[in-house]
Amino acid sequence: MRTEAIFGPGGNSKSFYEAGYTSTLQAPAFVKNLGLGAYEFEAGNGITAKPDTLRAIGEAAKVAGVEMSLHAPYYISLSGVEEEKRLKSVEYILRSLEAATALGADTIVIHTGSAAKISRDEALALARDTLERTLDAVGDTPIALGLETMGKINQLGTLPEVISLCKIDKRLAPVVDFGHINARERGTAFPDADSFRRVFDAIGSELSADAAKYLHCHFSKIEYTDAGEKRHLTFADEVYGPRFEPLAEAIVREGVCPRIICESSETMAEDALTMQHLYRLAQKANGAT
Repeated sequence: MRTEAIFGPGGNSKSFYEAGYTSTLQAPAFVKNLGLGAYEFEAGNGITAKPDTLRAIGEAAKVAGVEMSLHAPYYISLSGVEEEKRLKSVEYILRSLEAATALGADTIVIHTGSAAKISRDEALALARDTLERTLDAVGDTPIALGLETMGKINQLGTLPEVISLCKIDKRLAPVVDFGHINARERGTAFPDADSFRRVFDAIGSELSADAAKYLHCHFSKIEYTDAGEKRHLTFADEVYGPRFEPLAEAIVREGVCPRIICESSETMAEDALTMQHLYRLAQKANGAT
């Protein structure tokens, strides 16, 4: 298992293409050459790559020593009010798991759904039903079904909601998007290291020590409105947060080893490198090795 936090991009950065790379088959080597250790395959618009291509990417990641995850399609909705459409999500998750297996990924990231037209309790009940049906269909799998914290107020996916759903079964795992949490709380979620530490502490106490220690995370600065998330930014932004330095301090002080995927707009590789640099500075400042 990991002994340190690791970092990587979600998808291919603008610099990836500017450097002359043309295919995600080349992404693991690109990530390794930057000195990063993780990569999230983005299938938000659907899984269109052929199985042979996914297996080739997975082999390249294995050679490069890059940890893989997969972001499942955005149109998955665990809490959809139309049952036929909601249960389609089970099929989409199964397809995502097949793709993740080919990639050698250990986690898929799933959006939990909407709570716009119904109460949050009703949305949670529908999500539980969808997940229970999914788990019955999945059977025994080593790939974690990651439930992501969401950024819009009318979406299901606060941290307590995600933790509640993950209690259904050990095959479910939280995916904490710190930018999403900050956006839905309009920039007030993470003023200091202790506020980040409380996320790890909540997961550790409510789920397990390992769930907190090896947490799969997303991080980016996100513009928000009163409705929550509006759009992903880059680390060059100085208006919206959250700042990464307090999270780096929290990771070191908690002694956790998360995998943090950067979802900045176009600069995800460079911003992942910045996070790794700030994390190492925090290690030195706290006397960690």
